[in-house]
Amino acid sequence: MNGNRSGGLLPEFHIGVFTNLAAADASIREAAAKLLATELNEIQNAYDRLENKDEVEDKSKLEAEKDDGLNNCAPSLRYAVRRLIRGVSSSRECARQGFALGLTILVGTVTCIKLESLLKLIINLLEVSTSMKGQEARDCLLGRLFAYGALARSGKISEEWILNSNTPHIKEFTSCLIALASKKQYLQESAVAVISEMVGKVRPQVIIMSSLVLDTDRSSSMVALELPLEALSSHVLEAPGIQEWFDGATETGNPDALNLALKIQEKVNVDGKFGKLLPSPYSKSAFFAADHLSKISICLKESSFCQPRVHSVWPVLINNLVPDAFDIDSASGLNTAKKHKRSRRGSSAEEDVKRNLQCFCEVIIEGSLLSSSHDRKKLALDVVLLLLSKIPAYCVHVVLSYKVVQCLMDILMAKDSWLYKVAHHFLKELLAFGMHDDIKRAEVILALQRHSNGKFDCVTKSKTVKDLMADFKTEFGCVLFIQNLITMFLDEGSASDEPSDQSQTTDDNSEIGSVEDKDAVGTLGTSEFLKSWIVESLPSVPKHLKLDQNAKFRVQKEVLQFLAVQGLFTSSLGTEVTSFELQEKFRWPKSTISNTLSQMCVEQVQLLLSNAQKGEGPHSVASGIDANDLGSYFMRFLSILCNIPSVSLSRVMNIDDEKAFKKLQAMESQLSRQERNCGLGMDACKLHALRYLLIQLLLQILLHPGEFFEAASELVMCCKKAFGCSDLLGSSSEDELDGDNAPELMDVVVDTMLSLLPQSSAPLRSAIEQVFKYFSNDVTDNGLLRMLRVIKKDLKPARHQNTDDHDGDDSDEELLGVEDALESDEAETAETVDTDEQTDDSEALVGMETIPTDLPEAFDDDSDDGMDDDAMFRMDTYLARIFKERKNQAGGKTEVLKIFSNLAQAFINPQTTEGSEQLGQRIWGIIQKKIFKAKDYPRDETVQLAVLESLLEKYLKLAAKPFKRKKSASNPSKKKQSASWNRHKMINSLAQSSTFWILKIIDARNFSESELQKVCDIFKNALVAYFDSKKSQMKPDFLKEIFKRRPWIGRHLFGFFLERCGSAKSQFRQVEALDLVSEILKSLHSTNDKNGAELTKKMLKSHIPKLCSLIKHMATNMPEKQSRRADVRRFCGKVFQILTTCNLSSSFLKCLEPDGHASCESQFGDVFLALKRREQ
Repeated sequence: MNGNRSGGLLPEFHIGVFTNLAAADASIREAAAKLLATELNEIQNAYDRLENKDEVEDKSKLEAEKDDGLNNCAPSLRYAVRRLIRGVSSSRECARQGFALGLTILVGTVTCIKLESLLKLIINLLEVSTSMKGQEARDCLLGRLFAYGALARSGKISEEWILNSNTPHIKEFTSCLIALASKKQYLQESAVAVISEMVGKVRPQVIIMSSLVLDTDRSSSMVALELPLEALSSHVLEAPGIQEWFDGATETGNPDALNLALKIQEKVNVDGKFGKLLPSPYSKSAFFAADHLSKISICLKESSFCQPRVHSVWPVLINNLVPDAFDIDSASGLNTAKKHKRSRRGSSAEEDVKRNLQCFCEVIIEGSLLSSSHDRKKLALDVVLLLLSKIPAYCVHVVLSYKVVQCLMDILMAKDSWLYKVAHHFLKELLAFGMHDDIKRAEVILALQRHSNGKFDCVTKSKTVKDLMADFKTEFGCVLFIQNLITMFLDEGSASDEPSDQSQTTDDNSEIGSVEDKDAVGTLGTSEFLKSWIVESLPSVPKHLKLDQNAKFRVQKEVLQFLAVQGLFTSSLGTEVTSFELQEKFRWPKSTISNTLSQMCVEQVQLLLSNAQKGEGPHSVASGIDANDLGSYFMRFLSILCNIPSVSLSRVMNIDDEKAFKKLQAMESQLSRQERNCGLGMDACKLHALRYLLIQLLLQILLHPGEFFEAASELVMCCKKAFGCSDLLGSSSEDELDGDNAPELMDVVVDTMLSLLPQSSAPLRSAIEQVFKYFSNDVTDNGLLRMLRVIKKDLKPARHQNTDDHDGDDSDEELLGVEDALESDEAETAETVDTDEQTDDSEALVGMETIPTDLPEAFDDDSDDGMDDDAMFRMDTYLARIFKERKNQAGGKTEVLKIFSNLAQAFINPQTTEGSEQLGQRIWGIIQKKIFKAKDYPRDETVQLAVLESLLEKYLKLAAKPFKRKKSASNPSKKKQSASWNRHKMINSLAQSSTFWILKIIDARNFSESELQKVCDIFKNALVAYFDSKKSQMKPDFLKEIFKRRPWIGRHLFGFFLERCGSAKSQFRQVEALDLVSEILKSLHSTNDKNGAELTKKMLKSHIPKLCSLIKHMATNMPEKQSRRADVRRFCGKVFQILTTCNLSSSFLKCLEPDGHASCESQFGDVFLALKRREQ
């Protein structure tokens, strides 16, 4: 459509382009704006060339004013300008953005449009009258803002100043924006953004309408020059109203005035023009001084009105505080540095920035925002995140100050606060901040833990510190972190001395957390807690480090040196000692650490050595002592420090301990030499495992005086005997193992290690496990029996024996040595689990407490008293290893039965799984996987039938054992009931599987029928209780499975079943037994060979009278329940069919008495009559 009635004198203008300016698609809006500007520029050029402009029909004269200043513009251009100005006030779809973009490009393209005319049209066309309210007034105000923004980005302001440096229109433009900003708070920030656009950097700039101010689209065709610097002081700062605006900013709290003042100050150095917002004369040091920050703090506090968005004044402020060049240079310099940050000499500029940062955090973040409302606390956390993204690593502790960390902890303790999600988001960003920079990661961890006294994760119930510590990627960052921890430990002033004063981080309107929570935080604030965390954390740093072995070893050495020095040694000459041999300097705290902390250091040395032993991977000792063997390094380190005159062990040892200590040192040294000389192989692995056991035992002697010297001496003797080590220290005659009555070497080793388990630490148990791993093939039968006696020991006997819990008829009975195996309703069990042979020590070895008991004599049956569940679980792992190694050896078949019997007793013992569910699952897994499902099983003559008969009798009784509840538990919880029932099912399953396995062994031996008679008698005795007592819980499916697998048992029991079915005390048992008889008949009748069929016929024929008696009894005494009657008919039908097949129906009918015939005809009808007709 042509919007121009010019008789063909001017090019055509398509009015439809205005519709596309309001499109939602940004590309359509941009294309429409370009087309609009292009067409109108061509029209205006053609209009300028006309000599007689009156010939052009002016369609806009009805709405145009004579003094609008657009007299030199073509009619279409005048119409477009007015329509664009009106369009920026439209709230329809994207009209405001599209029309502002069109106005920007048009004003920047067509030079004849005067700034004066535009300013007048904006006021006239977008006037807010007193009658306007609500949305209508808001649209007009926003329209003005967008229109002014279009002028600023079009370059018209700069063009005006170039044409006339004394023009009043720049002042007018600035004054209009200030007046607009004063009308509504939501207009202030955007109005300042428009002014900032005008006073921006002098450079060519692609026009991009800010989404913050004028969410308009791109125009790649427009380039504008911003306002020259000279115009700032002479025009912008002299605009009417701006000085008053600056002067009142600190009174009303105007962050936008501060924002504009900072941006203008960046461009031109002007003093005394910004009221109290900027110091005069201006300098960054003066601006970030405490007294000045206090003056502008109200402006920054009021910036929280635009939540959840962060006000634009903050990025400007932070850019002034931390320049980009400072951030890049400082960070790169820190990353390449090889010295500790405390020895780093920064430039004066860096020191100034750090000082300004410190002051800013104290006055603004801590003093103004954190002590105010919830909104301002959120703002404080947002500002901290902005600062963290700019500052170098060594300034992190300034930003993450005590009050910031305390506020964060307070928030995270109150889940009902809306700030809780804000704090969680902060932690997420904090993790991301340290994700790719180990130096920043270390600084964050140190700040959080220093200001929470090592309890940040505990108090906040998060894993922030744990996650940060588990992901170090570089050796340098890891070592720097360790050095920082050591420095924090040695510097007693490092722990936060500030009290947990809640008034510093909360006000009356923003109470966070309960009083109890706050008190809890305060009571944690002791240096001892922080030092404990440092000691506990150090071994975990190298544990999770993913580096090559050499780098990881260097990190482990750093940790080991510190922990060993603090835990084992003291200095008599000051707090600092230098070792020239190690070329290291060692320090102690000025005040002596507590015994508890010292002991913790030694325990962490044990843990570090244990982790190093596990993480070695394929064993390699060929490189000698310089190979990455932390154990060898520790023993060398220990020897060197002991030889320094001014250094001594912090623990005084008695004569026995000192003698054992020296023996362990000497023996470890000899084993180390042998290990290096023997190269790779099993011998090297054995020596390596023994060395680490000796080292762990040496540390255990220092931790627990008087408790381990005997075990240490015995172990040294065993090493001397096994590896022919020379006697460096000498030994008494009583220490020798030689002689006719001397026990086996491995028996002494096993007994010594078993004696250590009740009192050992987790690392010591791990070292014992490694020794068992490599020596399991050498364990003797006596040693194996010794271990089995330990694993089945009743660990936790009941405090009170309740005789009411036992039934009278069970009082003389003992199932597998444990009477109350099935009566515990408190044991926790789970589904059957087949576990692997390996067990993670970190899961099984936790919380091992030392039990001060005397070490036992060799082969003392009471030596396992006091062994806790963790030690028992470890014993179970040892047995799995030994079982794997020995099951294929000569004589191993009998041992399998011993292991099975003892493990089964341990599993049935309620105390075994009551304390450790994992132990019960582990035992179950060994029995199932290594015994029941093993391809090889005992089948030779070494297995005596009497032993198998005894086991069979016990497990049949166990399979029939009923589920019982203790009378004392009158109202047990559902959880306990469920646990008790699950345990009963597990034990019943064990009894059934054991019975199948024992019968498989018996069947494989091919015993004669006379020898198997006792087996059948055992089954008969078990079935007597099944028929006569309701308490018997023998499952019919279990018996059916026995008859399927071992038909000879059913054949021997067939007559017994026929007799007992009719005499059973309950109809339920009678009908249930009929199903078992059917299974026996089925297993016998299914024999395919001719001899088997004849044998079956012969057996049936011999039992015809009993069969007749049973069927007559059932027909005469039919059950009342319909389902049971159907079961009886089904059974009789099967019997009649089998009799017909075996040609025994005639014998059956002759043997059946007349009254039996009548009963069968009455109850079984056609089935029985069909049998009789076939015989007739």
